[in-house]
Amino acid sequence: MQEAALNWLERYAQHLRHERRLSPHTLDNYLRDLRHLSEFCDRQGIADWGALQAPQIRAYVAWRHRSGIGGSSLQRELSAIRSFFNYLLREGITGHNPALDIPAPKSPRTLPQTLDVDQTARLLEIPGDDDDAVRDRAIMELMYSSGLRLAELVGLDCNDVDMSDATVRVTGKGAKTRVLPVGRKALAALQDWLQRRHLQKGAAGTTALFLGRGGKRIAARTVQERLRRHALAQGLAVPVHPHMLRHSFASHVLESSGDLRAVQELLGHANIATTQIYTHLDFQHLAKVYDAAHPRARRKKDA
Repeated sequence: MQEAALNWLERYAQHLRHERRLSPHTLDNYLRDLRHLSEFCDRQGIADWGALQAPQIRAYVAWRHRSGIGGSSLQRELSAIRSFFNYLLREGITGHNPALDIPAPKSPRTLPQTLDVDQTARLLEIPGDDDDAVRDRAIMELMYSSGLRLAELVGLDCNDVDMSDATVRVTGKGAKTRVLPVGRKALAALQDWLQRRHLQKGAAGTTALFLGRGGKRIAARTVQERLRRHALAQGLAVPVHPHMLRHSFASHVLESSGDLRAVQELLGHANIATTQIYTHLDFQHLAKVYDAAHPRARRKKDA
């Protein structure tokens, strides 16, 4: 593509960073998707964004699908392209959005993996009284107690936690802030950590709630690795990642309350359709209870 066209990618990045205030991770995803589109344009001899039409976007989707990209990933890429062209429309660079009515190939919908209540309890029983163990207990209890995303957790500052009110203020996607309740066990684990935090090397130089090596804000990768290790140590048979605690939180709250709207608010989902996937998990749970309890559903014991 022409250099002038590529310059609009950088301008769009500034728009996402400063106007829409997207997280660095989301910003990287948007730009990576648009670079794929730029590569396709080079292959097709398309030098300017305004030259892209709906047939070319359909061809792009087919090209990416043939390379092994699934439907959900292509849906995300199309969303990035639509957003980019809306920005170009606003700036008067193009007069149309060629991706508006282009569908992504459908892919089987997979349900999120969760831990059951007993597995979660085992995971959170972190042994030891050293600083790392105390910190890890606070991290995992808080993630499960309040359903935090990994980025929300590592972005927490000390003043985001109100111990007297039992709440935590988190900044989610699109820089949207929400205040969430914190459970009793998570509060106790946080209290233990806060008594240790100020003694950590470099703690005085940062507002970060959770610290890693050198007293800096803990890295997302560190949380992932610590959770993986604790899961292995507790003998859990499934690979555990931070988002699994969020999924487990949502599933367990929905099982107990049946209040989908409340779960949506707690998770910070803009669209309730995103939250509805947990109703499928709730139905699976109910189906297991039914199969085990209903006299006409129970399998006869082997003679």
